[in-house]
Amino acid sequence: MPSPATATHNDLLGGLDVQQRTVAEALTGPVRVLAGAGTGKTRAITHRIAWGIQQQIYQPSSVLALTFTSRAAAEMRLRLQRLGLPPVAARTFHAAALAQLRHFWPRVLGTRLPNLLTSKAPVIAEAAAACGIESIDTARLRDLSSQIEWRKVRSLTVERYLLSDHAGVDGLADEQVAAIMMRYERLKEQRRSIDFEDVLLAMTGMLRQEPVVADEVRDQYRFFVVDEYQDVSPVQHDLLREWMGRRRDLCVVGDPSQTIYSFSGADPRYLLDFENEFAGTTSIEMSRNYRSTAPIVALANRIMAGRPGAVQLHSPTAGPTPMLNSASDESQEATLVAARIRAQIASGESPGEIAVLMRVNGQTARYEQALADAGVPYRLRSATPFFARREVVDTMLLIGVAAASTPEALALPAVLKAIGEAGWKAEPPSQAGAVRERWESLDAIRRLCVDAGERTQLAVFNRELIERREQKHPPPTETVMISTIHAAKGLEWDHVHVVGLTDDYLPFGGGTDAAQIDEERRLLYVAVTRARRTLHLSYPERVAGRVVRPSRFLSER
Repeated sequence: MPSPATATHNDLLGGLDVQQRTVAEALTGPVRVLAGAGTGKTRAITHRIAWGIQQQIYQPSSVLALTFTSRAAAEMRLRLQRLGLPPVAARTFHAAALAQLRHFWPRVLGTRLPNLLTSKAPVIAEAAAACGIESIDTARLRDLSSQIEWRKVRSLTVERYLLSDHAGVDGLADEQVAAIMMRYERLKEQRRSIDFEDVLLAMTGMLRQEPVVADEVRDQYRFFVVDEYQDVSPVQHDLLREWMGRRRDLCVVGDPSQTIYSFSGADPRYLLDFENEFAGTTSIEMSRNYRSTAPIVALANRIMAGRPGAVQLHSPTAGPTPMLNSASDESQEATLVAARIRAQIASGESPGEIAVLMRVNGQTARYEQALADAGVPYRLRSATPFFARREVVDTMLLIGVAAASTPEALALPAVLKAIGEAGWKAEPPSQAGAVRERWESLDAIRRLCVDAGERTQLAVFNRELIERREQKHPPPTETVMISTIHAAKGLEWDHVHVVGLTDDYLPFGGGTDAAQIDEERRLLYVAVTRARRTLHLSYPERVAGRVVRPSRFLSER
C-alpha cells in the first residue's frame, strides 16, 4: 500500500463497497454512520482517515480516534499502520483522558497526579466497615462497585442516584448504599487516589474550568472519530463535547442493535438523536453484511425487526438454516452440544473456529466438563490474556535472549527449542483443561512461526511477537471458545452454538421491564451475528427439575 501522500483514489477507496466508500469520502462536518453487524465499519473509518490525510484535509496529529476497548484501539492502530499512515491517536476514552491528565495535572495543580486505583473492592470493603457493615461478601462488593461506576458515568450525585430506577444492592438498604458511596469517595480523597471514572470526570472538569488547557487540547485535535458510539455514556459524551469545543468535525459509528452495556452506563440515545444534537448531520447506513450467511442474517433481522435504529442487513452468501434444538435438561444439552462440536472437528473444522456462547458465567462449568469428557480442547474467554500466560511469558523471554545473541539465525529451530523448554511436545496431551490450554498456547507460537516462512530470521520473528503483544493481537489457538455473549462482542467464528436459551436466562430472570427485555433481545442479536457459516441454538426443557419455557425471542422466528 503506497503512503497516503502518494496513494491514489483507487489505492485507498477502490476496495470499498458503495456504502463504505460513502463513509470514507464524508470527511467533514458531523457524520453519523449506522453500521450493522459485520458490515466492515472499522475498514470504512480507517480508510476515511487515510483518505482525509491524502486529501490534505487532516493532519495525522490532528485526528483523535476513540474506541471502547484496548483491543479495538490496537486493531485500529494496526490497520492505520498497514495503510502506511504516520502515527494517529487511536485510543480508548480512558487512555486519552489519562494521558492528558498526566500532562496537565502538574501544570495546573502543582502536584503529581493521584494514584490510579486498580481495584475498587478493597476501598469499598473498608468504606462498608466504616459504615458498620462488616464481612461484606464478594458478590455484594461486586454489585457495589458496579453501582458506583454506573452513578459516576451517568454524572449523578448520590442523592439523584437514589431516585433512579437503577439504584439498589440486594441485602443493603438504600441509606447504607449511599453511606458506603460517600465514604468510598472520602477514603479515595484522603489517600490521594482516583478511580477510572474519576479520570473522565476530572479531565472534563479541567477542560471546563481551565481555558488554557481547553485551548491547547482543541488546538491539537480537530477531527474526531468515535467507534461503537451506541456504547457512549453521559460522562464520555460530556468529555467528547469538551474536547471538541465549537468544532463540528465529528464522525460517529455505531449500531443501536448492539447496545448491550446499559448496565454500565451506555446510552444509545446519543447515537439515535445525533441528528438533533448536530444540525446538518450527514447520515449513512451500512447494511451489506460480509460476515454471515443469508439465513443467519435473516434471523438477526427478525430478532430486531421494528426496533429503533435497527439496520436491516443483507448478505448474498448462501448457507444452512440456523438449527434450533432442545434437550431434556441442562446436562443433556451440554452433552449434545459437545457431541455436535466433536463431529464438526472430526469433519475437518478447526476448533479455533467454534464457539459456545451463553448468557452468564454460571453456565460455563457444565460446558467445560462436557467438552472435556468429549476430548475437545477449549478455553474460557475470561481466562488470562494470551501474552500474560506464564508459558507464553517464559517462551518469549527465551526467544528474546536467543534473538539478542544470534539475530540472523533461522527462527523455527530456536522457537521449537524455546517452546520445548516451556513444556511443548509434538503430540498434544490427551486430557483437556489447563494442561491442554498450556500446550495450545505454545503451539500457537509454533504455528505463527511456521506461517512466517522457513527463511524468517529469529530477530524478525521476535519483533513480531513483541508487536503483537503491544497491539494486543495474539495468534489464534486451536481451541473451542466458551464465552458469555457480552465477552464475545466484537468477535466472530465460523460455527457458533448459543446455549441455555430459556426464558429464565434470555431474558435473564424472565424480565418484565420493557427496557431490560429490549437489552436482552439485543444480546441475542449480538450472539447470532457472531456466526459466519453455521449457527446452532439450543435450550433445556427442564432446569433443576423444573419445567421451563424456551426464550420468548425464539418463538418470534
